[in-house]
Amino acid sequence: MDKVHFSTGKDDWGTPQDLFDALNKEFGFTLDPCADDNNHKCAKYYTIEKDGLAQSWVGETVFCNPPYSRKTKSNAGQAAWVKKCYQEAQKGSVVVLLLPARTDTILFHDFILGKAEIRFIKGRLNFEVAGKRSKDPAPFPSMIVVFWGNRAVNEVKGITV
Repeated sequence: MDKVHFSTGKDDWGTPQDLFDALNKEFGFTLDPCADDNNHKCAKYYTIEKDGLAQSWVGETVFCNPPYSRKTKSNAGQAAWVKKCYQEAQKGSVVVLLLPARTDTILFHDFILGKAEIRFIKGRLNFEVAGKRSKDPAPFPSMIVVFWGNRAVNEVKGITV
């Protein structure tokens, strides 16, 4: 299989603004912990230099579009971010992630399935590059993962998993 279909070597794909706006209307985000000065979606955000993985997110409503690779420039790949999101939710923060829908992974089974609300996105997303929507869709399906803080996933909106 051609690797280009799975990885571009780029980890700073921006969330489509319309998707973020719809989620922000529902959740009212206060923190984007995995961003840069060009693609952040919240007024409060952490860059690689400020290291969102090392910060406390207590009291925040978090939107996270983490890097999708195993390791990045900051040496923290997707697994580290998903684990951090899960841990911060255990402390009470509501955390919403945009992730590739890779339901066959250990990460999905250990930290998402049965622990979060999962919303599969119909079709493929066109991510943003330098604030403009890419003309080509992502080569993978995406999902929204919602960690509801201290509330069990099945207590929220009558959801059953």
